[in-house]
Amino acid sequence: MSASDRLSPCARIGILGGGQLGRMLATAGARLGLDVVIFDPQQACPASRVAAETITAPYEDLDAIARFAQSVDAVTYEFENVPVEAAREAARHAPLRPGVKALDVAQDRITEKTFLNENGAPTVAFRRVRSADDAKVGTEDLGVPALLKTRRFGYDGKGQAVIRDVPAAANAFVTIGEQPAILEAFAPFARELSVIAARGLDGTIEIYPLSENVHADGILRETKAPARSNKALRAEASRIAEAILTALDYVGVLAVELFELEDGTLLVNEIAPRVHNTGHWTEAACRVSQFEQHMRAVAGWPVVDPAPIRKARMINLIGDDVDAWADWLVHPNAVLTLYGKRQTRPGRKMGHVTLLDD
Repeated sequence: MSASDRLSPCARIGILGGGQLGRMLATAGARLGLDVVIFDPQQACPASRVAAETITAPYEDLDAIARFAQSVDAVTYEFENVPVEAAREAARHAPLRPGVKALDVAQDRITEKTFLNENGAPTVAFRRVRSADDAKVGTEDLGVPALLKTRRFGYDGKGQAVIRDVPAAANAFVTIGEQPAILEAFAPFARELSVIAARGLDGTIEIYPLSENVHADGILRETKAPARSNKALRAEASRIAEAILTALDYVGVLAVELFELEDGTLLVNEIAPRVHNTGHWTEAACRVSQFEQHMRAVAGWPVVDPAPIRKARMINLIGDDVDAWADWLVHPNAVLTLYGKRQTRPGRKMGHVTLLDD
């Protein structure tokens, strides 16, 4: 990396996507003196109200994407389902950090698991599914229970079906809309972990402590960090994260979701090429949050040791949970973050609270 690759304060960074992650990235960027420009199809998206500028247009409007990218000094994205063609168009006009390859890998579960296994990041066994018969044969091969997921899109438990016996496999394929899918073997995990990692433009890698996560109905409910762990477990998680970052020639923050088996083996569940819900605790409990670290990397600035300074427990406020916001404001150890979403819906992430030293 040369000095010319490093953006100056007051540079403009564009973010594809204006949800809560874009909002928190824009806030971190503003604190660093960076002007953030949001591109999002939704009027008055959450990030728009904290950004320097917002462009509202569909991701499919490549002319609008081009004008957006030409108006900034670098571009990033807040979620992995940004259309790849939109990202490619942006990359024609400004540095895109992380690059398109990360989106290509993360958007297709078959591609993702193949990539992970080829780069030293082991996963559960899996099979490609194109039909109900594929689902049946795959279930016979992998055993039950097994998890059928659409190859593309789907998040927070959407686009998934659990198969508990072979005859149910065909119906599971119908349940997910008869879309191209992946069948995954069951992972008999003891707990779910994740690691947030960052790679700078110069190749420097910094790893946040492991966190332990609790999901319900496919949605993250709580994260505790740092997770209880031994040196060997931490070293293996770091090795996996570093291998993925290096293979992708990645710039920015990336999350790796992990299963820890009873014997301490780690398997990768999935990756997210962005800041991540399981890293929200870093905003209140680390010297450098995942959001600042990502904006540093995108700007070509140094990524640094995040230096956790407190123990933390992050609780997602989902749907009506947010109605208790006033109670959290007076909790002595709570740091409340609300996403500025005007409508509350069941299953919708409305904010989170981080309890320090909990």
